[in-house]
Amino acid sequence: MAMSSAERLERGWRPDLRVLGPLLALAALVLIGALLNGNFLSAGNITNVLSRSAFIGIIAVGMTFVITSGGLDLSVGSMAAFIAGLMILVMNALLPVLGVGWPLAVAGMATAIVAGTLAGMINGFLITTMRIEAFIVTLGTMGIYRSLVTWLADGGTLSLDFGMRTLIRPIYFNGILGISFPIIVFALVAICGEVVMRRAAFGRHAAAVGSNDRVARYSSVDVNRVRLTTYVFLGILVGIATIMYVPRLGAASSSTGVLWELEAIAAVIIGGTMLKGGFGRVWGTVVGVLILSLIDNILNLTDGVSPYLNGAIQGVIIILAVILQREKRAEG
Repeated sequence: MAMSSAERLERGWRPDLRVLGPLLALAALVLIGALLNGNFLSAGNITNVLSRSAFIGIIAVGMTFVITSGGLDLSVGSMAAFIAGLMILVMNALLPVLGVGWPLAVAGMATAIVAGTLAGMINGFLITTMRIEAFIVTLGTMGIYRSLVTWLADGGTLSLDFGMRTLIRPIYFNGILGISFPIIVFALVAICGEVVMRRAAFGRHAAAVGSNDRVARYSSVDVNRVRLTTYVFLGILVGIATIMYVPRLGAASSSTGVLWELEAIAAVIIGGTMLKGGFGRVWGTVVGVLILSLIDNILNLTDGVSPYLNGAIQGVIIILAVILQREKRAEG
């Protein structure tokens, strides 16, 4: 229960580290980056950081809803790789029929959205209807999707036709008023996600299910439908992120999307969403994505620490964020 104003005065007001912590960390990273490298705050570097973080950011918004409802998805990186490979195969196959043009690009985009929706639906069905733990299901589908894209590529790389690659390249590299399309899409997804989480009934139901699914059932919340919807929503966002990603390189392989699940989960936890469910914060997830992106960027711009240690740093950050959550819950 929320404390009254009298109780706050009696106990003494203390800042909520779950709110201020990510913001302070982000501000500190910006300051450190600016001090270490004069080009850190340049428009080109900032645009590059935001554009490259958009893929993880779009996925992390969906992951926020999944974790808030008490779930978890370890398959998003492999799912993105499989969807990217499938998207490329479909466009290459339809090229003789449709030719190089936007109808073919739309067909590829539709393939990504449909594949993402189905992948999310499969995860959600196995978790809600078959009653299998989310960790087990998504660990299994992670291996399945990664193996499928490796098989489709015959152990190599799936490459998009050069003409189509040139046509869709602006999806990643161009934008509006100097803001690239991946950044714009990420911003729109984040705004919509925050509105749904805070204002819509679905956001409240996801938090209720993650907090206590039995109580949620007694409150006439369709627990299975809510959880299934979060996984479908995440799958759709993986498809959207893949649409933004494929024009960047025009290729997909077994190494595509490696550790994306770690980065998405890390961003969600850093942003203040409870790992055990019951509380989610989309704007915090956005801050978490920026923190991870800035760490990676700073490591690339300086010689102090090898950029190959980025995954280790992310792992440490996840552990510290969970420890902070446990301490906060114990105080409550």
